[in-house]
Amino acid sequence: MKKALVAYFSATGTTAKAAKALAGAAGADLYEIRPAVPYTGADLNWMDKSSRSSVEMKDKQSRPALADGDAPVAGADVIFLGFPIWWYVAPAIVNTFLERYDFSGKTIVLFATSGGSGLGRSAEGLRASAPGARIVDGRLLNGRLSPAELKDWAQSLTLE
Repeated sequence: MKKALVAYFSATGTTAKAAKALAGAAGADLYEIRPAVPYTGADLNWMDKSSRSSVEMKDKQSRPALADGDAPVAGADVIFLGFPIWWYVAPAIVNTFLERYDFSGKTIVLFATSGGSGLGRSAEGLRASAPGARIVDGRLLNGRLSPAELKDWAQSLTLE
C-alpha cells in the first residue's frame, strides 16, 4: 500500500469529523489545514457579500495565510484532501495549502462535505495550484460514515 495522508480544512467542524473518520479507517496520518486567522461565524456568512468568505471566494487570487507550514506531505504518496464546499468549489485556503508544498508525482484525492452540492468544479479550480500532481474527484463524506466503507474506498485508491 502507498503511504496516505488525510489533510483537511474545516471551518465549523463538519469536515474535521469526516477527515478523522477517514484517517482512522485508512490508517493514514491526519493534518489540519489551519488559517493564520481563524474564521468566525460572521466571516462564514455567505449571505453577506462583505463577509470574509464571500470576499475571498469572489477574488480568484485570494490566498488566506496558513497558521503553519509543517504538513507531512513529503512522506505521502496519496493525499486525501478534504474541505467544505463553498460556492461549488474548494475554499481559497485550500489553494494556499497546495501552493505551499511540492505535490509532484503525488495523487490528491478530493473529498468534501456539503449542505447541498457535489464537488462541483473543485478539481478544476485546484489543479493549477499543484503542478505535477494528479488531482482526482473523490466523494462527498456527509452524515454517518461506515468505517468499513471508508476503509474499502481508501484502500481502492492507495493500493499499488
